[in-house]
Amino acid sequence: MVTQTEAPARDFSMRSIINSAGIGLALIALILFFSVFTEHFLNPNNITNILTQITINMILAVGMTFVILIGGIDLSVGSVMAFAAVVAGKAMTLPGFGTFEVILFACLAAVAAGVICGLINGVITAYWALPSFIITLGMLNIARGAGLHVSEAKTIYSFPFAFEEFGSAQFFGIPVVFLVALMLVLIAWFILNRTVFGRLIYGIGNNEEAVRLAGHPVFWYKVAAFGICGLTAGIGAIVYMARLNISSPIAGIGFELNAIAAVIIGGTSLSGGRGSVIGTLLGAFIIGVLA
Repeated sequence: MVTQTEAPARDFSMRSIINSAGIGLALIALILFFSVFTEHFLNPNNITNILTQITINMILAVGMTFVILIGGIDLSVGSVMAFAAVVAGKAMTLPGFGTFEVILFACLAAVAAGVICGLINGVITAYWALPSFIITLGMLNIARGAGLHVSEAKTIYSFPFAFEEFGSAQFFGIPVVFLVALMLVLIAWFILNRTVFGRLIYGIGNNEEAVRLAGHPVFWYKVAAFGICGLTAGIGAIVYMARLNISSPIAGIGFELNAIAAVIIGGTSLSGGRGSVIGTLLGAFIIGVLA
């Protein structure tokens, strides 16, 4: 027997599948078009380049999906990524550590910097019920300024060779950094579709007051969504450093727009409550193929 609560859930799931299928068909059409009308599109090197190029946008877009699903937006992810990269770059150049220790410490520092910025966005947005557009716009400038201050407006380079190798490593012709991004997509899909936390993220986007009246701590779920967005910005910073072998305080300019575009192209509603991270993955692919 189907209850009244089960039917909408199944309808929502079917709608997500149809949306993702439509986006997938659009992606296939683009690939076929460029395969026919361009000479080198299907060249293995070009395919590898596409997978590499979309990696950072895919990582940022995964976190952005959580924020947009609750009806928010994060304009600061590009600047937060640059700030996290500068923090990690400074940590990477500290003397007195072994190669493994300094890489691990730098990666943790990047993730911590991203998460802290994300949590600040979430706390201010949720506690004072302010528009996330305004709060994250402020964080965009704060993080950019902090990155310039920490790095003394200089590009940081000379990272351990093992770290640089990670940025260019391949597994059966597939860039390892892309596999990292794909793993994040799968983890996000599991969280959003197979956990109570994920269902409440959708619920807050659909009807925040109903979730609150049901006894769930909406404040902490909204803070967590922004924290996840900051987490992916920190991971994006690590991938950025590994690929380019630098950390720059002016990196990531405009990255937030590409991440938002990937999420929206993927079928996630700007008003929240509807969308999927698989659609975000396909949206990032569409942007990458067009580029």
